[in-house]
Amino acid sequence: MKVIAVYSVKGGVGKTASAVNLSFVASQNKANVLLIDMDPQAASTFYFKLKQGHEGKIKKNFFGSSSLEDFIKETEFTNLDILPADSRYRKLDVLLSDMKNSDSWLKKLLKPVKANYDYIILDCPPNLTNLSENIFKNVDIILVPVIPSVLSVRTYDQLKTYFKDQKLDSKKLIPFYSMVEIKKNMHNDIMEEFSKQHSECLNIAIPYNTIVERMGEYLLPVSAKFPLSETADLYQKLWKKLKKVVDE
Repeated sequence: MKVIAVYSVKGGVGKTASAVNLSFVASQNKANVLLIDMDPQAASTFYFKLKQGHEGKIKKNFFGSSSLEDFIKETEFTNLDILPADSRYRKLDVLLSDMKNSDSWLKKLLKPVKANYDYIILDCPPNLTNLSENIFKNVDIILVPVIPSVLSVRTYDQLKTYFKDQKLDSKKLIPFYSMVEIKKNMHNDIMEEFSKQHSECLNIAIPYNTIVERMGEYLLPVSAKFPLSETADLYQKLWKKLKKVVDE
């Protein structure tokens, strides 16, 4: 089992769309996939037409005797399950700060289901907290969507600095380009320069277009709704490159 976090400090960069579409593509390539919606906004849960929320108290569910298996739901797609979001995930930071030896919390949480899945993909909330640091320590890869803009690139560089300052493994950080407007010279120039400075970049550019933007209307992954589209093909290529890195 490999665990992939789709993460960005900055919101509005296509993080959830990436998590949803990569989960679907991986499952269609015959991998058993669990998508965990850790963002209280519950967008991944919404895209799969599921309700957010779990029965019981969040402390018991995620820090007590309950098993993660009790809350996992099947999607309409073969090989793809989801752990829906819960608005009470906002309490996880407080619970983690009160927990002794919390560094391996996520690893312990996933242990009961690791034999069931080839890949677990986390749609992470966009902030730097106790929860995000726990994620950083316990996943195999952190996939970071980067819009080719000055501020988004700056945010990625700040994240790398944070990893260095906190003595975290920055080799886990794998960026790719998101919400790209290929007709913009600035986007092309920034991608060219970013790729030179960051050899870890996957160099796949997911476009900013209505197909992705309207996922909230048709409530399907892009590759399920428009399998022959250029965007669907790019998600396939992104997964192929990511899988190669993850499986090394």
